[in-house]
Amino acid sequence: MLARLRNARSVTVLTGAGISAESGIPTFRDALTGLWARYRPEELATPEAFARDPALVWSWYRMRREMVARAEPNAGHRALVALERRVPWFTLITQNVDGLHRRAGSERVIELHGSLGRARCSREDTRVETWDEPEQGPPRCRACGALLRPDVVWFGEVLPAEALQAAEAAARDCEVFLSVGTSNLVEPAASLPWRAAAAGAEVVVINPTMDGQRAGARIHHLVGPAGQVLPQLVESAWPGP
Repeated sequence: MLARLRNARSVTVLTGAGISAESGIPTFRDALTGLWARYRPEELATPEAFARDPALVWSWYRMRREMVARAEPNAGHRALVALERRVPWFTLITQNVDGLHRRAGSERVIELHGSLGRARCSREDTRVETWDEPEQGPPRCRACGALLRPDVVWFGEVLPAEALQAAEAAARDCEVFLSVGTSNLVEPAASLPWRAAAAGAEVVVINPTMDGQRAGARIHHLVGPAGQVLPQLVESAWPGP
């Protein structure tokens, strides 16, 4: 497996909440605390919730942005940057919305679920990188005046077609596929490692447990936290200075 990784010209990586949890970011389904303890994430991350109480939903996402801003990329994020620099064709697919991969230095990133660092016009669906934050409620689109919403995929919404198609192509065409910090249970991202294996790729699953993961001739399991396993994997594949 190490030789296949070292000699690969195309590598695709899928990351989930596990890699960000090592930077102190709670997973989406962790119990909310403080002022948010009486809510469930599923009650806040829907189009219906935003339509019913946009100020409440925006306030929750503002809290999450502030939390993410205090976090730092960890050794797992940095190891993926090092891997990208060693592979001619590299694609990083993430289900995370925290932007830590880009902050670590990763360049070829597909954000399947969007990003907390962006907003979208609720009327025209155009992406917005910056906005004027009001004291109360969501900001408004500078172009049309409609409310801005977080640029993330909510329950009941489909993944962006362009991002999903790019992710599927990267899984289909790679020689090695790494699945990092994800249970591989939530579709459609959950199928990406197994599609890669079916297309002939070596699949390496890096996760603290093997619960829910598949086994197969070309599927390898490295059990442990990404911040430990990924640096060791990269160093083992490319030993020396």
